[in-house]
Amino acid sequence: MKDNDILAHIHELIAEERDLRRGLASGAISSHEENNRIKELEEALDQAWDLLRQRRARREFGEDPDSAEPRPVREVEDYRQ
Repeated sequence: MKDNDILAHIHELIAEERDLRRGLASGAISSHEENNRIKELEEALDQAWDLLRQRRARREFGEDPDSAEPRPVREVEDYRQ
């Protein structure tokens, strides 16, 4: 995945998160449904931001950004942008 692809994926996840919150507010989905999917989205966002950060760091230090790989959720949990 290239940086632009990762950023596009991040934007898709954020848009889905917004849609879920709107769905909850309108009563279209239950809080249980929203909470479960939000947790999955947050984990996916943590991984995507981490991968993007890895790629940028590798590029900065003259390494191949394509060698960066997604890390497990437990390693990137609660990643701060």
